[in-house]
Amino acid sequence: MTTQADFTDDEWKLVIEGPPSAGLLVVTAAKGGMFRETFAMSKAYVEVRAEHGDSELLDAIVASKPKVDRTGAGSTDAMRDHALGLLRDATALVTAKATPEELADYRRFILVLSDKVANAHREHGAPVDEAEHQAVESIRAAIGA
Repeated sequence: MTTQADFTDDEWKLVIEGPPSAGLLVVTAAKGGMFRETFAMSKAYVEVRAEHGDSELLDAIVASKPKVDRTGAGSTDAMRDHALGLLRDATALVTAKATPEELADYRRFILVLSDKVANAHREHGAPVDEAEHQAVESIRAAIGA
């Protein structure tokens, strides 16, 4: 089992910033629905906390308050590029230090969170608009899922 102790402080910060960065990427992909989308992100954390014990790594990740590094937030494009880079780096760390099952759990959590955010607000009559769909697909590619 992989735990927080298997990562340096900087590595752990990167790992726990992955999921909320993915959520923020979807939230900012389209206008409207920010409140519902943010609530959906919080709900994804609550649901994983309810599954406590299934993955020690995920338990530690969702036990911390979701935080996002906003240093790349100068523009929407810069924020997107920063978030995708962070997701790639975080997934590489989990790949290197965790079991294949824990890596699959980490990727699944990021994708479930992203999908919940994308589906939280109807855009132009559709459950997920094209910009949100593209954001989820870019997240999928960044984490190698």
